[in-house]
Amino acid sequence: MSLLAPSILAADFNRLGENIKILEKSGIKLLHIDVMDGMFVPSISFGMPLITSIRKETALFFDVHLMIEKPERYIKNFCESGANSLLIHYEACKDLKNNLLRIRDYGMEAGIVINPESSVADIEEYLEFADRVLVMTVHPGFGGQLMIEKELSKVRELKRLRQEHGYDYIIEIDGGVTKDNINVAVECGTDVIVAGTAVFSGDIEKNVFVLKEKCEK
Repeated sequence: MSLLAPSILAADFNRLGENIKILEKSGIKLLHIDVMDGMFVPSISFGMPLITSIRKETALFFDVHLMIEKPERYIKNFCESGANSLLIHYEACKDLKNNLLRIRDYGMEAGIVINPESSVADIEEYLEFADRVLVMTVHPGFGGQLMIEKELSKVRELKRLRQEHGYDYIIEIDGGVTKDNINVAVECGTDVIVAGTAVFSGDIEKNVFVLKEKCEK
């Protein structure tokens, strides 16, 4: 069984609070929050003020994905804004181990993210310090891309390493998830499946029902 994590990057920001309430009523437990700085990725999204604002209105788990350069600059700030987990890119860190340990020191779950260009071998030495590992199944920075399904092989490799070494990290995927391909991610053993457009395009409640049903099979 997999857990669905709606990404608010695809939400209607004019009605963000309403959208989140619908997710809560639909049984969602985890909210994925993409922070982009216009440097690590071309797009710019939002930051600590938005997270602080929505934290006042919901107790959902905030899975915060930093697509930013030098994420170590803001670990404390995101903790104070209400993040429950902080996911940082292998490609954006010069000292990944230290950053993961700092995130844990602030009481958050520490996560590693890898882009399609990076391999599981690139992060293998850091897995013991991770609570979450996020595999990007699109190139980060833009919504609405098609899933790169071959990236799901990384999920199987991460599962193998988790079992082999007795690790307990959660495996996530993010990118291009639809009601037509989510079953592929479920079948390969993904623990958390991030979905943006598939959740927020159209009837949110209906979309969540369909996607959750596939996740729970």
